[in-house]
Amino acid sequence: MAQRPIAIASDHAGLDLKKLLVEELAAMGEPVVDLGTSGPESVDYPDIGDALARAIIEGKAARGVLVCGTGIGISIAANRHKGIRAAHCRDTTDARFARLHNDANVIALGARTTGSEVAKDCLRVFLNTGFEGGRHQRRVDKLG
Repeated sequence: MAQRPIAIASDHAGLDLKKLLVEELAAMGEPVVDLGTSGPESVDYPDIGDALARAIIEGKAARGVLVCGTGIGISIAANRHKGIRAAHCRDTTDARFARLHNDANVIALGARTTGSEVAKDCLRVFLNTGFEGGRHQRRVDKLG
């Protein structure tokens, strides 16, 4: 069975970091679905978060990566969707626990608040960390 791709999307503020993360995913051998944006024109982060959430819910992607200026707004937009657990991560500890304890399926990063090397480290940790389950499963189940 083919590996489902990782969906990635950003608003205009996150475009440069998104491009860097697409390159990182390719270097990791991860198939990628780039949902935009592709230019510097202003776009609304709720639309971008919604598009990525739909891609995961519809099974077109296994997990997702969202980027906006801070990572906050776009994570809020994605989390409005049942079945999406978007974690705004600022460092690798956030990324690790987002997966271990929360079974996050989307990482949200801030292009204006997170350096590119830290963002790449967060991405690698997020994708390479499994869900611990156990006592955390009942809590994740309550999220819907």
